[in-house]
Amino acid sequence: MKLLVPTLDAIVTPRPSPTTTSPQHLCADRGYSGQPAADAMKRRGYKPHVRQRGEEIAAKKRHSRNRPKRWVVERTHSWINRFRKLLVRFEKTEASYLGLLELACALIIFRKVVSIYG
Repeated sequence: MKLLVPTLDAIVTPRPSPTTTSPQHLCADRGYSGQPAADAMKRRGYKPHVRQRGEEIAAKKRHSRNRPKRWVVERTHSWINRFRKLLVRFEKTEASYLGLLELACALIIFRKVVSIYG
């Protein structure tokens, strides 16, 4: 919750400007369920979708064709956690940690491209 505002303000890729007919949707979990978080998301033009624990499982049982939207993020965190140096964080400076994080992401992408295209 404490890093929600800096994270939303630090988005690197440009996103479509929100309109009243087509707002930008933002999926979040129970950690962002408070009113201050909802206000911060709305001020930045997002329509918040905050799921409580168990709500996603119940929705999946009702509509089995709909897949969870947060799975992509959780999967990526799992791939990054396989790099022990990043998981334990031995680096003392932010620049070296960020460099290792970028290297790990590049390796993950390279491995995925090689497995798809051979």
